[in-house]
Amino acid sequence: MSLASVMRAEAALLVPTYDRYKVLLRKGRGVYVYDDAGRAYLDLLSGIGVNALGYGHPAIRKALLPQADKLIHVSNFFYHDYQAELAKRLTRLSGLDRAFFSNSGTEAWEAALKFARAHARTHSKNGAHPAWRILALEDSFHGRTFGSLSTTATAKYREPFEPLVPGVRFVRANDVRDLERKFDPTVCAVGIETIQGESGVKPVTREFLQAARGLATRYGALLIIDEIQCGLGRTGRWFAYQHHGILPDMLTVAKPLAAGLPLGALLTTDAVSRSIKPGMHGTTFGGGPLACAVAIAVIDTIEREGLLEHVGEVGEYFRQQLLELQDRHDSILEVRGCGLMLAAELDSADLAKAVHLGMLKRRIILNRTHDTVLRFLPPFILERKHVDHAIETLDAVMTSAEKSAKIPVPSHARSKQ
Repeated sequence: MSLASVMRAEAALLVPTYDRYKVLLRKGRGVYVYDDAGRAYLDLLSGIGVNALGYGHPAIRKALLPQADKLIHVSNFFYHDYQAELAKRLTRLSGLDRAFFSNSGTEAWEAALKFARAHARTHSKNGAHPAWRILALEDSFHGRTFGSLSTTATAKYREPFEPLVPGVRFVRANDVRDLERKFDPTVCAVGIETIQGESGVKPVTREFLQAARGLATRYGALLIIDEIQCGLGRTGRWFAYQHHGILPDMLTVAKPLAAGLPLGALLTTDAVSRSIKPGMHGTTFGGGPLACAVAIAVIDTIEREGLLEHVGEVGEYFRQQLLELQDRHDSILEVRGCGLMLAAELDSADLAKAVHLGMLKRRIILNRTHDTVLRFLPPFILERKHVDHAIETLDAVMTSAEKSAKIPVPSHARSKQ
C-alpha cells in the first residue's frame, strides 16, 4: 500500500488518537528506519524510548524467532520458563525483591497504586481508617488509564476525563518544603518520575528524592519510583534513582524492556508483596513467554556489550555538543538530561515546531514535547558519528528556522559560523 492509501484507510477506520507524520515506515536496521521509498531516517527517538538496541539486533532475532515457534502465550494459571528468570534479573539490578508483569507502563503504575492502598490497609492499626492519599508531582506523567491520569498533573491530559480517582494531591517538583507540608499520616504513597520525561526531561534532585524517601519511611508510606521512560540503562545506570543513593519500595519499568513487544513490570519489596493475595490483581497477557524471553535477551545484551558505559560516554558527548549548540543559538534556553535521555528547551513553541519538522524533513527523527522542548531518546547503540550528523543538521535547521521567524543571530554565534 502507498502512503496515501494507508492514510485514507486510517482516516476511515481508526479512532483519531494520533496526529501522525506523513511518513510510511517499512523497516529498520541499527539506528535507522526506512520509509516506503527506501529512504533512511536517523532515529533519535527509538519509538519513544522503546528500541534500546535499535532495529534488527541479532540478539533479539535469536530470542524471538525460536520462541515464536514454541510458545507465544499461555495464561498465568500455568508456569512457563521465563517469568522467574526475568524477575531474577530485574530484582538483582534494582535491589528490590519481587516482580509483577503487565502489558504496559501505565498498567504497571496502576498496579503500584493498588498495591500501595492494599499495603496501607494491611498495616492500619487498631481498626483505624487506613492511609489512602497519594502524593504526586506537578508536571508528572504516569500514563493514560484512570489511576495514572489521576496522578498526572498536566491539565490537557486530565480535563477531558474528569472526575478522576480521588485522593491525589500534587507537590511542586524539587520543593522539599512543599513535600513536607503535604506529607501527613493520611498519605499511603508518594509517586515520582526520577526524570520527568513528557514534561521536558526534567530531573528530580537528589535532595528531593532523599527527602521523599525519609518522609515515606517516617510515616509508614511507600515511595513509588516511575522509571518507565528513564529506566533500564537510559541514563548510564540500570535505574536513574541509583544516581541518588535511594531505594524505592516500588518501581515501574516498561518501554525498552522487551524491545518493542508489549511488556511492563512492577518491582516491589517483600514487605509490599505480602499485602497482595491471589485474585487481588492480575493480567491476561502480561508476562507471556515470548515477551519475557525477549526481555531476558535485552538485559543480557546490555550487560554483555557494556552498553551502560557506552550510554554514559556517548550521552555525555551528545550533551556537550548540545551545550556548544546553545552557545551558537540564544533561542536554546536550557539543555537538560543524563545519558541518552536529553532535551533542549527553546524559547518558543513555534520555533520548536519548525525545528522538529525541519529535522524530520532532513530525515532525522526526534520529538517535541511540552510544546517548547526537543527531546532525544535514541537507541543505546548510538555512536559519536551519529551525534555529529544530528548536531550539524540541527544547527542548520535552527539557523534557518530562526531567520524565518526573524530571530536575530547574536554576534557571538555569527563569529562561530
